[in-house]
Amino acid sequence: MKTISKECTIEFEEKKSKFIGYIKPVNTCYEAEEFIKIIRDLHPTATHNCTAYRLVENGQEYYKLDDDGEPSGTAGKPMGEILKILDIYNVVVVATRYFGGIKLGAGGLIRNYAKTAKLAVIEAGIVDYIESKICLLDFPYTKVNEIDILLSNEKIIEKNYDSRITYKVEISEETEKNIKNLNDIILIEL
Repeated sequence: MKTISKECTIEFEEKKSKFIGYIKPVNTCYEAEEFIKIIRDLHPTATHNCTAYRLVENGQEYYKLDDDGEPSGTAGKPMGEILKILDIYNVVVVATRYFGGIKLGAGGLIRNYAKTAKLAVIEAGIVDYIESKICLLDFPYTKVNEIDILLSNEKIIEKNYDSRITYKVEISEETEKNIKNLNDIILIEL
């Protein structure tokens, strides 16, 4: 399974209409919907904020499209088709359009929304999908260097230092196995 490596933004202009593409890797429908809300809040005066996401959550595939007022099938669907053609999952795309005064027609809309999604995917980079989990790690100060080395390619969400250290992390299954082999580490899946 493939996904994208990072969140990013692209933009271009077509017949005076400005297209801004936002893309983000996500693991849940909730994350996708929250990202869409953030972008819509960022561009409240945009003519359209069209969306597409495709992801697998708990073994179930989700695929959702929204034309946001554009003629049916001219925005969300072409973006979703790009995700299908490139065979990527766990990704959300938002295409923000500011109308420039020149109508693009149905074909022009389809081409430009597909272009927005494709440019965003290319900019984000396609990578192999590695399933991850969010966990809490609790460990003594003596293990901090060992844990930090194991987490060097993982996402540390939060760190707390008290009598012991607690990290909230997003880790791969391989890293989880390596951590479980250590002594004096408490690992809790969230």
